[in-house]
Amino acid sequence: MKILDGLQNQASKLTHGLSRLLGSRSEPVARRSTRGRTWAALIHSDEGNPLVEMALVVPPLMAVMTGLITFAMAFSNQLTLTTAVGTAGQYLSQIRTSTSNPCADTYTALTNAAPGLNPAAITMSVTMNGTKYTENSCSGLQTQLVQGAPVTVYATYPCNLEIYKINYTTACTLAAKVTEYEY
Repeated sequence: MKILDGLQNQASKLTHGLSRLLGSRSEPVARRSTRGRTWAALIHSDEGNPLVEMALVVPPLMAVMTGLITFAMAFSNQLTLTTAVGTAGQYLSQIRTSTSNPCADTYTALTNAAPGLNPAAITMSVTMNGTKYTENSCSGLQTQLVQGAPVTVYATYPCNLEIYKINYTTACTLAAKVTEYEY
């Protein structure tokens, strides 16, 4: 009998502790469901607000983030192209006496300075001694590199702006130009 009374006492303490932990409601936990509530009480409750707010905020936020990332990648390509054209222009101004194909050497310097860009998509033109050369090879024209004369390197690269299957490439071409003077 003493053992049974002790177990009942322990069960009573446990039940009292659980009711304090779960709240001051007098009804058992199994009865605390939405079954007894009216539809009006369910509609006007605040239980689903965070989920609805997230469903409304996340899609526009993801659209903005995707656009920012896409334009950041295009801007990075523009900076890479500008740096590569500057490097190629400096290289062209220095190789006056040591080259037999200034256009090919300049194109190689340009593509080596732009490792993140597709070399086949880069178009380059070189202006030496007032004459513009659009080919990537101008063998034998090293005589056009006159000391003190300006040389211009101009390059374009297609802009890859595709956001949610809408391609903006036709309206976007990256370009960079630099003019250096021969040593």
